[in-house]
Amino acid sequence: MNYLIGMDIGGTNVVCGLVDTKGKLLHKIKQPTEASKGSSYVFDKIGLMIEDLVLQAGIEKSQVSVIGVGTPGFIDPIKGITLFAGNLRWTQVHTADEISRRTGLPVFIDNDVRMYVYGEAVCGAARGYEHVLGITIGTGLAASMINNGQLYYGGGYMAGELGHILMPEISYRCGCGMTGCLETAVSGTGIARQAREQLENGRVSIMQEWLKDSSLEALTAADVSKAFDAGDPLAVEVMNHTGMLLGKGLAAAVTLYSPDIIVIGGGGALAGERLFASMREQLKQSVYSGYWDRLTIKTAEMLDDAGIVGSALAAWGRLGIAR
Repeated sequence: MNYLIGMDIGGTNVVCGLVDTKGKLLHKIKQPTEASKGSSYVFDKIGLMIEDLVLQAGIEKSQVSVIGVGTPGFIDPIKGITLFAGNLRWTQVHTADEISRRTGLPVFIDNDVRMYVYGEAVCGAARGYEHVLGITIGTGLAASMINNGQLYYGGGYMAGELGHILMPEISYRCGCGMTGCLETAVSGTGIARQAREQLENGRVSIMQEWLKDSSLEALTAADVSKAFDAGDPLAVEVMNHTGMLLGKGLAAAVTLYSPDIIVIGGGGALAGERLFASMREQLKQSVYSGYWDRLTIKTAEMLDDAGIVGSALAAWGRLGIAR
């Protein structure tokens, strides 16, 4: 039997999973990334994790056909290079070669969001749909498009940066250097930022009682969701505004790509209808009815496992082409 290994390398944790060729996750392990210790340290850790994964799963390493890796940032999937990943502090890192050298296995890498969406398209909420637009809402906002099982990369492998669409309603400076990027407001950090700004400007909210003596910097998007459920006017306003902005951003993507389905994942998706109700309303108003009438919107099913399964299956497909 052929086994695959899927891996998600994040700024906080590295997760490795053993996957069969049908996309079933059989076993997984997780360890802190410790990116501050350098890429060589991380790759050494990954080599040991893979040995441990195989041992715990009770299989021989020779039964593993390929390793697929999802990493954040800008990726050259053909050369196997992480061009830039701010969360990892990596620039021009030969990720595929480094992991292959430590494991003796073929390795294919790609952007982590693409791998997450690919997992949902093949085995999750979007299985059975031909044209899939997936987005993740976390510390930032990113997207990926899949047509008939094929990832869309665009020139320079840079397609999908939904979070860097500029919005005139947004005045925040983005880490990319531009001002007004969608993800500065539509993200976990963006939701907290909007609420914090309003509180600093004198707005009254139940969230002030929860924070007590804590700094406003301690405020999180989860606090805003909790306040929304309590009927707090400021929290309701922030969530509705964020959903409206997301709806406008998605309208551009829907008009360009005409997806059958939008799958929404990432930690921000846990806000659910608090965020999605105003998003749907805005999106419906912002696109031609022909797009809206055939569009399905779902939350992701596989949660954190989507990236592991997606990277494993994508690597399996690329290995078949390479052969």
